[in-house]
Amino acid sequence: MAGVGTRKVFEDDRVVVWHLDLKPGEQGERHTHVLDYVVKVVSGSTLEVSGPNGEFLDTVELESGGAVAFRVEGDQILSDRPGYPAVPVTHSAKNIGPGTFREVLIEFKKADSV
Repeated sequence: MAGVGTRKVFEDDRVVVWHLDLKPGEQGERHTHVLDYVVKVVSGSTLEVSGPNGEFLDTVELESGGAVAFRVEGDQILSDRPGYPAVPVTHSAKNIGPGTFREVLIEFKKADSV
């Protein structure tokens, strides 16, 4: 299974930092989140989210400059953004917008995992 971003750019005993880039029409790899995280959107777009078996779940719009926090609860990921859909921890996203989607994703390691 893939990492939660396109490439890992930093890791220490408290955080893991990833970059994620998806060109228009590009489908990201299926991956699983095990840590709470925050996303800083560098270049926004519309993403189509698919579940662990490739099934369509929802479409989300992420705006340039925005940030969203997520927490893992059981087998779902919940957002701090009202109305944002809960999604399974294992999922993938496809960029269905006209421009490249770019984000910086920061995972927070749990105190007992360091």
